[in-house]
Amino acid sequence: MPCAVLLDNFRRARKISGFDFFRMEALTEFFNSPAQMAAMFVCALFIGMSKTGVQGITMISVPVMALTFGAKESTGVILPMLCFADILAVLYYRHSVQWRYVFALLPAAVVGLFAALPADRVVPREFFGHLMGFCILVGLVAMVWSEIKKPDSDAVSHKWWYAAFFGVLGGFTTMIGNAAGGVMAVYLLSMRMKKLAFVGTNAWFFLVINYTKIPLQVFAWNNISAQTLLLDAVSIPFIVAGAVFGVWFVKKLPERAYRIFVIVSTFLSTLLMFF
Repeated sequence: MPCAVLLDNFRRARKISGFDFFRMEALTEFFNSPAQMAAMFVCALFIGMSKTGVQGITMISVPVMALTFGAKESTGVILPMLCFADILAVLYYRHSVQWRYVFALLPAAVVGLFAALPADRVVPREFFGHLMGFCILVGLVAMVWSEIKKPDSDAVSHKWWYAAFFGVLGGFTTMIGNAAGGVMAVYLLSMRMKKLAFVGTNAWFFLVINYTKIPLQVFAWNNISAQTLLLDAVSIPFIVAGAVFGVWFVKKLPERAYRIFVIVSTFLSTLLMFF
């Protein structure tokens, strides 16, 4: 399909974003668009992959879904998909979690969630994507710094405010756009985790935080409905397929190679948020 036609389909989809999307006839129109459905299923595949170890690839889904539904509205479509993928990741990596890091992040992450709610009122919707990109860029700079700093400076990453900073930043970015993967990658990499511990801890953190977000988005942002859940349900086979690939990918990649992959993928996903 020519790029011009594909872009035209995306522009039509944006016309039914927001509250209009919750109308059943708008949902029917979406299902009748092969380009939009293809984008949805590819994003579902990427979400499944990212939750089981292909770190950063979800950030490809975020701008595509934002282009299709609108930056804010897309978070209501993506969140149930993420929640389902979180369950798959936790079931597989349930023995790899390091709970002390999850507990260190969660209180500050909840603060970040509620701090993001006023942003809905003061930040124009067209700037949500740039705001998410800026937050991830902050985390990216910290990650690069943690890679090149002297080993004896690692004590900084164990200060109480370090976890608090990344917790607030993670909660904020995940609330405004489901885009906290890069932020959490920075924190967990700075803890020098092995790859299985990295994926398992990341999975449990997002399982808790994503399910905490559901009532906020249902009642505060009102961007999850029966229609969006129906759309999410048809994407389940693609999420499962992505999760299976992610497990295989993590098994095949050596520890050092996986660490480099996470850093590079986080950098590229940050660029996507701006461009």
